[in-house]
Amino acid sequence: MIDPHLLHVPRLGRHPGRFRLSGTPVITVLLGSLASVVPLIAQSPVMPTFGLLLLLSWRLLRPELWRAWIGLPLGLFDDMVSGQPLGSAMFLWTVALIGIDYVEHRMVWRSYKQDWLIASIAIIFCIIGGVFFARVTGGGEIRLSLVAPQMLWTVLLFPFIVRQCARIDRWRVMA
Repeated sequence: MIDPHLLHVPRLGRHPGRFRLSGTPVITVLLGSLASVVPLIAQSPVMPTFGLLLLLSWRLLRPELWRAWIGLPLGLFDDMVSGQPLGSAMFLWTVALIGIDYVEHRMVWRSYKQDWLIASIAIIFCIIGGVFFARVTGGGEIRLSLVAPQMLWTVLLFPFIVRQCARIDRWRVMA
């Protein structure tokens, strides 16, 4: 009799499908961007930017997965869903990914704390850039102290999101 605990183990020689390998990270980022349409009533922006968190998590977890231009289509979707000025997330996410590429080519190795620092800088850059774009396009006077809780929650939530992406990644590459 076969052990029932071994039913989830893949058979030798099986490979995951192409859509499963390349589509899963994109779908998770799109679902993270869709989290901004959840009806949450608040006086100030406190909900973390899940689309950006997932993008940075996948990029730092699997550097070979995406090129820097992936920030354009994913940022366009985030702009359309979140209501930010069109092009703001496209520009900011692409610049953040180019910055991560630059840092990655300069470092010989990275630790988990360095990944968290890199992601924190990218998160703060993207949120402050979003405030700037909103101001420039007529969004009114927005103080940085208003979005400080959102920056803090997003930075503190990064390790949890990376762990969830690693769990999804194990499923993604498993046959």
